[in-house]
Amino acid sequence: MERGNLSRSVKGLTVLVTGAASGMGRATAEVFAAEGANVALTDLSAEAVEGIAADLQAKGLSARGWALDVSDHAAIRGVIDQVADHFGGLDALVNNAGISAFCPIDDDGYDAVWDRAVLVLLTAHQRLVRAALPHLRRSASPRIVNIASTEALGATSRDSPYSAAKAGVTGLTRALAVELGKEGITVNCICPGPIDTGMTANVPDADRKTYAHRRTALRRYGLPQEVAHMTLSLCLPAASYITGVTIPVDGGLMARNA
Repeated sequence: MERGNLSRSVKGLTVLVTGAASGMGRATAEVFAAEGANVALTDLSAEAVEGIAADLQAKGLSARGWALDVSDHAAIRGVIDQVADHFGGLDALVNNAGISAFCPIDDDGYDAVWDRAVLVLLTAHQRLVRAALPHLRRSASPRIVNIASTEALGATSRDSPYSAAKAGVTGLTRALAVELGKEGITVNCICPGPIDTGMTANVPDADRKTYAHRRTALRRYGLPQEVAHMTLSLCLPAASYITGVTIPVDGGLMARNA
């Protein structure tokens, strides 16, 4: 790679972010847009992502929203092709869309929770990658970032569907990094720890403070923007020699024994 390609700017690049209507997905879309990227926001609600895109456009930023259910195999390729047509290509895919999937192993509804978790949290990732590949192969700085969870690295009771699916994302990341490396396509994974998002909003404040104090080195929950900035870093043209890694963004949760 020539030195001139090692830019620390995503200006003019196009990134697609799934699950962009809230939380880490929304923060990621906003961070990329603020840095000059063309941002495609996707989520279940067209109204939600179109509203966020309109807010970004009002600030002079480049963004557009698309409705996408990542569990709908047929819809994935259509939306990705529309994104590439609209912006003139695709440089980065951020697989962020997710659901909560906690269920005791002996619960009668376990199989349904398991199937849904694997479909949305793992299978959708590979389907999005496969649909995006023809466009990424035409990019000078092709990037894939998969969002997993520290639950892939250490589990919580009754979360086996979620934990197994997220662990699958880390394995998928490594395998695709090896397979696609010869084409210069980097594939990396971020494992957020306790983050202030809709998934954690219902946890009582006292419990959140206790958990953060006992489990994280920084003694606090993280912000969605703190995860988004790591995603941005992995998508920089200059991040061309980083691939196949899983990076916890967890305030030191995985580093702390007691």
